[in-house]
Amino acid sequence: MKNNEKNSKISCLDAFISYLANERQASNHTIDNYRRDIFQFSELSGNDNNFSNWSNVDIYAARNFVVRLQQQHLSRNSILRKISSLRSFFRFLVREGLVEKNPFVGLASPKKEQSLPRFMSVNEVGKLLDTPRIWWRNAAEQGIAKDQASATFAAARDAAMLEVIYSGGLRISEATGLNLQHIDMLGSVIKVRGKGKKERFCALGRPALKALRAYFQLRQLRTENQHPAAPVFVNKYGNRLTARSFQRNLKNYLCTANLSPKLTPHKLRHSFATHLLDAGADLRSVQELLGHENLSTTQIYTHVTTEKMKNIYRKAHPRAK
Repeated sequence: MKNNEKNSKISCLDAFISYLANERQASNHTIDNYRRDIFQFSELSGNDNNFSNWSNVDIYAARNFVVRLQQQHLSRNSILRKISSLRSFFRFLVREGLVEKNPFVGLASPKKEQSLPRFMSVNEVGKLLDTPRIWWRNAAEQGIAKDQASATFAAARDAAMLEVIYSGGLRISEATGLNLQHIDMLGSVIKVRGKGKKERFCALGRPALKALRAYFQLRQLRTENQHPAAPVFVNKYGNRLTARSFQRNLKNYLCTANLSPKLTPHKLRHSFATHLLDAGADLRSVQELLGHENLSTTQIYTHVTTEKMKNIYRKAHPRAK
């Protein structure tokens, strides 16, 4: 590849990435997905050696990309996400005057799969929330934990984090991203920064407040950093706890509680929404609490509650079968 051709390809992509980060304020995870999808399109289209001009891409290249993805037996939702990435990329190029047309506009796409989110029952959530204390107590007794103080701290921290995620319907990234200034213990609310850096307020129930108070007492002994911008959830070194570290601990808790190892922190968010709707909360309120931009995203949880209602009907009604 000639240097000027390579630089043309990279400069367009770099400009798009800059747009995502600065104008759209997309997360690093989202940006990585866009970058990966664009490079995959380049490779599968056989144009990785002559992409001197993105305007060479036409609708036939776009269609061929979809066919190649289908041949790889990717799920429909994965294919749709990649098409969306390329559509956004070319929309940006059109806006910047780098190409005349968006070849992904009007492209026939596979229908999105409507898989229902998996959630936990109220009893399962209760078992999980009680488990950090049990697991770390055993870890201290078996010498897995460094010492009793470290085990007590980790148990209180993870119990508080699980309570906050379930109480407010947070994403794992939102929970790990919390700073001390975001928590209003008196008002029983937390300010959460979600996707696209959009902020919303989430509620803290009594169990979550109790767990946070217990954790904060131990946190003060662990780190002197009480600055408002300091992270709420910290590791043993006083640094911000990462999502990966918490998910690693969660695997242990699930095993101890005899729950499915496939459960993730996001399933607590699904459970939060489903339990609210089961208890009679209106869809708009749940949308606001979850931070969904579109109501259609929240409506998937109504399908969950509908299926639950159907199962109850089939079991209870004498002429349901």
